[in-house]
Amino acid sequence: MKGLTTLYFDCASGAAGDMILGALIDAGVRLDDVRAALGSLAIAPDLIWTERVSRAGISATKFCVRGEDLQSHDHGHEHDRDGHTHHPVHAGGSAHDDDRDDYARAPKAGQPRGHRHQPEGHDHRTLAEIGRLIDQSALSAEGKGRARRLFERLGEAEAAIHGTSIDRVHLHEVGALDSIIDVVGTVYALESLGVDRVVASPLNVGGGTVRSAHGVYPVPAPATLRLLQGAPVYSGPPQVELVTPTGALLITEYATEFGSLPPMRPRRIGYGAGSRDFADTPNVLRVVLGDATADHRAHAHVVVVIEAEIDDMNPQLFGVLMDRLLAAGALDVYYTPIQMKKNRPGTLLTILASPALREPLTAMVFRESTTIGVRFREMQRECLDREIVIVDTPLGAVRVKVAQRDGVIMNAAPEFDDCVRLAAEHQRPVKDVQALALKLFMDR
Repeated sequence: MKGLTTLYFDCASGAAGDMILGALIDAGVRLDDVRAALGSLAIAPDLIWTERVSRAGISATKFCVRGEDLQSHDHGHEHDRDGHTHHPVHAGGSAHDDDRDDYARAPKAGQPRGHRHQPEGHDHRTLAEIGRLIDQSALSAEGKGRARRLFERLGEAEAAIHGTSIDRVHLHEVGALDSIIDVVGTVYALESLGVDRVVASPLNVGGGTVRSAHGVYPVPAPATLRLLQGAPVYSGPPQVELVTPTGALLITEYATEFGSLPPMRPRRIGYGAGSRDFADTPNVLRVVLGDATADHRAHAHVVVVIEAEIDDMNPQLFGVLMDRLLAAGALDVYYTPIQMKKNRPGTLLTILASPALREPLTAMVFRESTTIGVRFREMQRECLDREIVIVDTPLGAVRVKVAQRDGVIMNAAPEFDDCVRLAAEHQRPVKDVQALALKLFMDR
């Protein structure tokens, strides 16, 4: 059996949505498949394309999106970073771009690249409007849910920064069509690669300042920094803005660990290009896809444990809270009966999650429960390699979950739902179907 399929994001030159998607395409995801996944988001055949470029001698893929309106006017962009341009925005919205840079749209003859043309009203959308656009994609139901959750995280960050509620947030450049395409395309690309685990390097955020409609801010910009909470970052050369809100969003959503390149056997390598070509630094994001080696499969993973004690909540809300935490990316959620102060019975909520999700999950606990405090700590955990094996029985096919360590099978369990379904169809005890499936698996 192959090792755990691992994807490594090398963020030595930061991260942006188009760089991430460009790197995944460079690593083997077919552009036509991305177009198909976009569904009606990509009606025009020339809406997205790629170009082969060189960055400090490194050949890389530049992912490109045509602007929303070829006839619209220039918004006066300021090129103060690695090619991910910033745009003036309206009060109350994001001060950041959507990661589109010098190839934001096909330029007219004689027009310099780097000017993204979008009409008023097209580059600032509510979360509900973005959700409807995501629903027009051809992502799986799980993929659509994840894409919507990504923009909810972005909306929560913007709402916190501007002191407003999430339902009143209008996402400006990060709500533009090309940014939505970056997110939807990346969700599809990672699903199609069958990645089991994502690791990222510490993120180089660059340095200097960035100008927005609200003034001049130090790098990283406010929304970017908030999205990077819990992730390791540093300020390195070049001293321009290297991590955008969408880049921060995608890396922290998928990466469950941060550090150096893990022990693995590389199968594919991809480079996604930013726009500017620095003299001494390749302006690229690199991805490495491969199989974890045996030593790494036994390596412990860092998780955050979030806990809260609850003694005054309607019991009906506990199920809703668990469902929403799991949908938001928690690895596990469970409840434990406890005895609290004044000898009152209560419930201990425990959440396991990636450290990068601590803040949004904590915010959800406060929003969806009656607790007034949470505690958290980081721990290490070790997981067995897992795969699904289909076993054909006389009653029908049964999925068997197989867990291994260093190639040795530790556990094998028939999927309970499959056994229940076949038992009902053939009027057999569920335990008999389980035993039959397990025997046939062991006799293979």
